[in-house]
Amino acid sequence: MMKNDEYVLDKLQQDKLVEKSREAGMDVEDVIGDKAYSFKNNIEEAEKKDYRLIARLNNMVTQGSRKKEDEFEFNKDAGMYQCRAGHIAKSRRYQERKKEKGNPRVIYDFDVKKCRVCPYREGCYKEGAKRKTYSETLMGDTHSRQAEFQETEYFKEKAKERYKIEAKNSELKHRHGYDVASSSGLAGMEIQGATAIFAVNMKRIIKLMDEKSRESR
Repeated sequence: MMKNDEYVLDKLQQDKLVEKSREAGMDVEDVIGDKAYSFKNNIEEAEKKDYRLIARLNNMVTQGSRKKEDEFEFNKDAGMYQCRAGHIAKSRRYQERKKEKGNPRVIYDFDVKKCRVCPYREGCYKEGAKRKTYSETLMGDTHSRQAEFQETEYFKEKAKERYKIEAKNSELKHRHGYDVASSSGLAGMEIQGATAIFAVNMKRIIKLMDEKSRESR
């Protein structure tokens, strides 16, 4: 069983389950999840409904999809990115994108004449292309606040609790057969899930009662 101020849940049901829990009398202060739960809507709902989301930002938000060898270095003196060959971008421009398409980005333009004869052009410059650019996605305010929060001691301490959930999921799957559906249809799966979770909770309750009984002797 978990403390009443922590809840691990499905990323698409976060707000709905928090509301149900509060209506049932739970004091939900923290929601713990993995990186899949830290998308923008969940972060904003947590801020709006006065609870903390203990979920690290996905690497796609903080680092982008590039491999290390594909990344360019930022030249602070020039205020531009430079490639492996040491060529510095000649210009940059800001690009605002529609909300559903992601955060805004800065696009850096390189001298394509240099790219055509560059010894590192393979995998970097597409033969025949008329331009070579490198883009940097900017984190929005929502992601920036979460990035700051995940570096706090409070976040790091709470994030350590997640292993308990993985352990409980393992118990459900391997000891109570919740890894394979025992019947067809959603109704059958719901019954199987409810039964397995009920059994695991009862075991936990009995164990806690036994520990409390021993302490009182």
